Amino acid sequence: MKRIGILFGGKSAEHEISLLSAKNIFEAMDREKFEPVLIGIDKKGRWLINDADKYLLNADNPSLVSLNPDGKPVVLRTENTGMLHAEGAGNIGLDAVFPVLHGPFGEDGAIQGFLKLADIPYAGPAVLGSAVGMDKDAMKRLLRDAGIPIGKFLVLKSHEKPLPFGEVQAALSPVNESNSPFFIKPANMGSSVGISKVRNEAEYYAALKEAFLYDTKIIIEEFIPGREIECAVLGNEEPKASIPGEIIPAHDFYSYEAKYLDEKGAALEIPAKLDEQTIRRVQELAIKVFKTLCCEGLARVDFFLGGASGRRELIVNEINTMPGFTRISMYPKLWEASGIGYTELITRLIELAISRFEKERLLKTSVI
Repeated sequence: MKRIGILFGGKSAEHEISLLSAKNIFEAMDREKFEPVLIGIDKKGRWLINDADKYLLNADNPSLVSLNPDGKPVVLRTENTGMLHAEGAGNIGLDAVFPVLHGPFGEDGAIQGFLKLADIPYAGPAVLGSAVGMDKDAMKRLLRDAGIPIGKFLVLKSHEKPLPFGEVQAALSPVNESNSPFFIKPANMGSSVGISKVRNEAEYYAALKEAFLYDTKIIIEEFIPGREIECAVLGNEEPKASIPGEIIPAHDFYSYEAKYLDEKGAALEIPAKLDEQTIRRVQELAIKVFKTLCCEGLARVDFFLGGASGRRELIVNEINTMPGFTRISMYPKLWEASGIGYTELITRLIELAISRFEKERLLKTSVI
């Protein structure tokens, strides 16, 4: 039986989402194959290990859930492959880690680099795929250069003077339109944290202020009317795509609240009502995005089906390299509808992590 560290929490605005994801993964992990070890990271960056019955507080309330601060401090010893050292508990060996961390310090390549230095297998994309998947600026430029359809966007850094509202609106509005709304979001954040839909000048400057609370670089994107389609990808060298699903938000857009707190905040239609040609196009594009961004293991690719003037364009919005694993999350639901249950999905992700690790171990590290 392999011992698997579930690494969750983290120094991120998506901390609470990670707690909920970890709870689901822990409960569903195949106990005949794996022994889970719960490793929580608090908002100050402390690593804590705790018993299964008390690692979370208010575990059944998404609005109040928190990491139990009474866990034992633990460190990952980089000089020993997969070895945790817990205060008062000695060393705990791990065979792999499932870093169910969302947002900065967890989904951006930071923890992936640390686990790579510690010489331990981990689920999900490696350092490069995680980093470019997290940074929406780098991601969009790579997708654009690969000929993948994306929406119009602008980038603004915190030290730069913002363009006047009118110029931004004109640059991002469809042809023959000049007053279309647009979105402002942090470049390195997910789960709709810090995102605003902008319709006027007052909202514009408020949205800039809000987004810069979470990142020093922000993305300003055109509003693309249409359906929100999502597709899950699974695999390493030969990834497979799930059947597509559709998000039908009850809110103005698919916000943080709609995703994680309000069970009626959005309807998930799985499978999406699409013709066969569109389904194949979504799946092909999802795999192309996955490969273009050097991803491995898992990712969810999000699309808009629509566009200006009623056209039925398929436009890539973004990729999520560690999508939510809560009970209302799209990624596991898409695979369940595609024939891979929740427990089996977790098993496959761990197996993919170990397979990649074993192949990388065969690479030479010396020319002598």
